[in-house]
This record gives sequence, structure tokens and C-alpha cells, in this order.
Amino acid sequence: MNTFKIFSIALLTSVTLSYAQDLDQAKKTIDAEQFEKAKGILKSILKTTPDNGKAAFLLGNIYLNQNIGDSAKIYFNKGLVAKLDSKFNYIGLGQMDLDDKNVAAAEANFALATKDIRKKDSEQYVYIAKAYMNTSTPDYNKAIEVLNKAKIANPNDTNVLLAFGDAYYGLKNQNDSYKSYRDAFDVDPTFIRAKMQLGVLLKGARAFSEAIKAFYEVVDINSNYGPVYRELAETYYLWAINTKVSDSNGKIVVYESRGQIKTDWVPNYKNCISEAMSLYEKYMSLTDYSLTSRMRHADFLILAKDYKALEIEANKMKELDKVNPRIFRYLGYSAYENGNVDAAISALENFIATPTNKIIARDYLYLGLAKMKKANNLETKVVDAVVFDAGVAQLKKAVEMEITMTNDLSEIGKKFYEQKLFKEAAVIYEIAVTNVNSKNYLLDNFYLGNSLYFKNTRKDVVKADPIELQKADVAFGNVITAAPSTQDAYIFRARTNNLLENDEMIIKYYQQYIDVVTAKGEEEMAKPAVKTKFIESYNAIGAAYANTDKVKAKEYFGKTLALDPLNDYATQSLKLLK
Repeated sequence: MNTFKIFSIALLTSVTLSYAQDLDQAKKTIDAEQFEKAKGILKSILKTTPDNGKAAFLLGNIYLNQNIGDSAKIYFNKGLVAKLDSKFNYIGLGQMDLDDKNVAAAEANFALATKDIRKKDSEQYVYIAKAYMNTSTPDYNKAIEVLNKAKIANPNDTNVLLAFGDAYYGLKNQNDSYKSYRDAFDVDPTFIRAKMQLGVLLKGARAFSEAIKAFYEVVDINSNYGPVYRELAETYYLWAINTKVSDSNGKIVVYESRGQIKTDWVPNYKNCISEAMSLYEKYMSLTDYSLTSRMRHADFLILAKDYKALEIEANKMKELDKVNPRIFRYLGYSAYENGNVDAAISALENFIATPTNKIIARDYLYLGLAKMKKANNLETKVVDAVVFDAGVAQLKKAVEMEITMTNDLSEIGKKFYEQKLFKEAAVIYEIAVTNVNSKNYLLDNFYLGNSLYFKNTRKDVVKADPIELQKADVAFGNVITAAPSTQDAYIFRARTNNLLENDEMIIKYYQQYIDVVTAKGEEEMAKPAVKTKFIESYNAIGAAYANTDKVKAKEYFGKTLALDPLNDYATQSLKLLK
């Protein structure tokens, strides 16, 4: 009997050790972002040991982070009735409460998770802190409050230090974040997630070359660590969008792995995007090609504006899961960018029509843009008003949801403008200029003003619309405020006020045009187009003064004749003033 007891204890110890090793392997796989492989390991553990609560929690957590809430909840609830480590699952349910904005329920679940834990336990606190950080509305201060309890329990736990680094980073506290990551790596030099996060800090500070060097130092430690290639890809992408397309011929040094250095490399948009795409493919090859990973890849392709690759990826996802609604988003985006507007409209309307889908502003934007393109028949040059108005409604929804969507409206507005479809162009630009912080704010206002002006000067217009002209006046005023040397804004503002028959403003803005151009010097004034506009300005000012100040009127008509002695309008006007 004693022999049997000893054998049973030894067997139990062996099994427990085996499960612990399997869980450690699952955690390493999760850290490596090989989520499908991790799911397989955890499901295998649960198949052989259904009472392993921590395995259920880790599996539920993967589903939760992949936004598959139903599956996450199933595993958390299964884990709650497990005999071993069941309380961890309260943490998963607590994060779901946080996602639902139910803080009280979350805190109650977290309290259950930490009830009666041992003095030296810190893992529960780390996961609770992560829950506060990973929720849809992060609370980094609360995470730090929880982590301070973990620090008391286990001050040198690398996972505690890493979580501190993440929390401080969320609070934009670079110094404390750096110290936490560095301390974690000092405690365990094999803990490369902490080493990688030091590069993330540099990326966040837009020190792109230095960040790339830091990430390649991680590659030198472990060239098969997938997440570092994702970070490299994202760094190059950020470098691309913070670099002008025509950016310099200056040479810089870019560090690669194992001491290799790439020289004579220009950090322009094209080169940075090329590096980003190559590195993201490397990341995919080291993680997995599951539907979730492909969706993450698709999101990156959207950022990189590689719509041909996006269409290929979307169709691959469709083969994996024909009913996943999010695939319609990628099919819609890529179809629009690749010129198939009917397919884009169909895919995006299907996606938006599903109530359970998380609709983002860009979904409405692309649907609106697709309808705009469909409405604009380039062959007949006739705009389908019904389809156009439906597109406008979608664009307004996009901008209401996220104001930065206005940045994407300039291009479509300009296409209508260049076709002399000024009515439609004005509608688009009116939406665009609602964002005063838009990168296109100045140009959008200029084109809005011009669109309204030209719409009201068409041959078929019987009477100009004063409300539209007043909007044009405001738009030109916005351009002048933002860029006072934009000379054409003055002359178009003057022309607009000429249509409004506002003599005072006619004089003011034509004179300001003259003053701005004169300040630029003789070279600018000598241009034929400028000379023509000076003649226009002098004649318009002279006409505006004609009813109130004949001396001034004669003076300006005289200036016209000094530039163009045969100018008929000035000559006839002077005869009438005698």
C-alpha cells in the first residue's frame, strides 16, 4: 500500500510537471504570436485534463484578443468549474465586462480572481493589469495600481516589469517605460519581448533609424522571433508616411542583422513601403497563415495601400471562411481601389447591413467613394443624382464617425472639379473643409471657393446664388488666413464679391491681390497672366469707385491704360466719367 501511495504521488507530480511544461510552451507560443499553434496546444491540454483552469483561461484570452467574444466566454465559463486554477477565468470575464463598460462587474470579477491568493503570487495581478490595458477603453493608471500589488509580491518578476513598461508607455511616460523594459531584460537577458519593447519606444518617438537598429539587435538574439518583424514592418510604414514621396537624395545608414550594414539607402516612401511589405511577409511566415493572421495582414496592406495584394489576400480568406463578414470589408476596399465599383458597393453594403459587425468610418468612406465613382459616368458626362446623393450620405457618416476621413475626399472632389462638374465638387469639398486640422485644408477651401464661383458663372446660370457666393467668400478667406501669400485666393475672392456687387469688398480684395503680387517683385509682376489680372483689378476697382469717388476711379482706369493703352473698357469708362 505504501509503495502504491509513493507511486501515485510520483505519477501525480510527473503529470503536473508535464502540464506545467505544456502551459509554458503555450505561453511562449502566444508570445511569439503563433496563435493557432497555441490554440492547438491548449485544446490538447484541455482534452487530456479538462480540469486545467489556466489552460481554459489562456485559450479564452486568445479568442478574446482576436475579437471572438462568444468562444472566449465559452472557455472562461468552462474554466470556472475546473478544479485547478479556475479563478484565472474571472479575469477573462472581467475584461469582457470592461469591454461592455461595466466597471463594477469587472472589479467584482477581479476581486474573485485574487481572493485568497498566496502572498508571493503575482501572475493574477499581471493578467488583471493587462485586462485594463487591452480593453477597448484602456485604463493605464488602474493597471499601474494593480501592478504595484504584483510588485510587492514579486518585485523581480520579468512579466511584472514588462507590464509596468506597457502601462507607462500607454501613459506616454517614456522614462519609466524605458526603465521597466530595461530592468526586465537585465533580470532575464533571454526575455526578448522586453528587449523588443525598447525599440517600440524609439518607434513611438519617431526615431525610425534608431528603432530599426534596436529591432535588428533582437533579430541577432533570435532570428525566428516573429513579432520583431511585425514591429520592423510597422516602423518602415510609419517612416514612409512621415517621409515625402520625393524625399531626399541624402544617404543614411540602415542597420541589418549580424553586423551587416545597408548603405546608400534613401528613406523615401517607395523604399520604406517596400521594406515594410517584405518584413510583414517574413512575420507571417514565422507566425501562421490563419484567418485571424490574414486579417491582420489585410489591415496592414490597407495602410500600405497595396490593393492588388489586398484583393489576393481577401480571396484567400474567402476560401478559408466563406461567411466571415469582415472579409467583405477587404473585398470592398480592394475592389474599389482596383476599379470594380459594383463589386465594391455590393461587398460593403453586405458588410454594413449586418448589425453585429463593428462598422468603422472607413467602411462608410469606401462605400461613399464607390457610389461617387458609379454616379460619375465618364462616357455620357452625366451624373446620376440619386447615386451621387447616396454616396454623399455615406461620406457624411464616415466624417461624423471620424473627422480624419476628410483627408481622403480631396482626390475625389478634384476629379469632379477637373470635369467641370462644379456642383458635385462643391458638395464634396464642403464636407472636406469641416476638418480645420486636415492636411488638405488650404487646398480644399480653395477648390471649394472655385467650385462655387464657377458653378455660378456658367452660361446657363440666369442668376447667381448669393448664399453659395458667400460660402465661396468664406472659403477664400480661410485660404488667405492660412496662407496670406496665396495671390489667386485674393483675386477669386474679389471676383466672387464682384458677383455679389459689393463695391467695398471688390476694392479691398483686388487691391490686396495687387499688393501681394507687388511684394513678390518684378519677376512675378512681369508674367503675362499676372499683367492680365492687374488690368482686371484696376478696371474692377475703377468701376467700384465710379459711383462714389470719380477721382479714384479715373486714377485706376489710368493705371489700366498704362499697362494696356488700347484697353477699350478703361477708355470708354474714362469718357463716361468726364
